[in-house]
Amino acid sequence: MSDTQNYLDTFPSWLKSLGEDAEHIAALLGDQGVEQSARETLAGGLNYLFKTLDLIPDGVDDIGYLDDAFVLRVSADLALREGMLKGESSKVAHVEKLAGECDMLKEFLDSNYTRLETYVKGLRKGAARGRSVDDIIKDERVRTEFLSDVRGFAKSYESPSFAREEKVLIKLRAFFDAKLPK
Repeated sequence: MSDTQNYLDTFPSWLKSLGEDAEHIAALLGDQGVEQSARETLAGGLNYLFKTLDLIPDGVDDIGYLDDAFVLRVSADLALREGMLKGESSKVAHVEKLAGECDMLKEFLDSNYTRLETYVKGLRKGAARGRSVDDIIKDERVRTEFLSDVRGFAKSYESPSFAREEKVLIKLRAFFDAKLPK
C-alpha cells in the first residue's frame, strides 16, 4: 500500500476517534502517579481543542479537526518521553497507542514534524477559554471544569467527512507548512 493510500485510510479513523482520544488523555490529568511535566504536556494538547485560533480552523472541510488529532498524538508522545509511564497502566495504554502513531505523522509532515513538536511543547505555556495549563494542573476547581468541557466536547463531537483524495493531503500539508511557526 502506498504512503498516500495509508494516510487516506488512517486519517479518517483519527477524526472518528478524536472525542474518545481526548477523554482517555483527560483521565490522566489528575493522576498523581504521572509526572507533572507529562500532565502539563497532555493538558496543553487537550487545551488546544478549545483554542479559538488553531492551526487549521475547525470548519475547514475534511481537515478542520485533523490538527487537533495530530496535536493529541504529539502531546502523547512527548508525555511518554517525560516519564508518563509511572501512571496507572490501563490509562497509559491508550496514550502509548496515540504516541505510536507519531511515526506516521513524521513521515507525512516530514520536516514540518519538528515544527509541530515545538509548537505542541509551547502549548504548555498557553491558555484557552481563560484557562492556563498551570491552572488546569494545580487548581482542582479549574481542572474539574476543564474535564467537564472535555467530556462535553467528546459527547457533542461529530467526525467530519473526509474525502479520500490526494488533494486533501496536499491541502493539509500546506496548512501546516504555512501556519506552524518557523
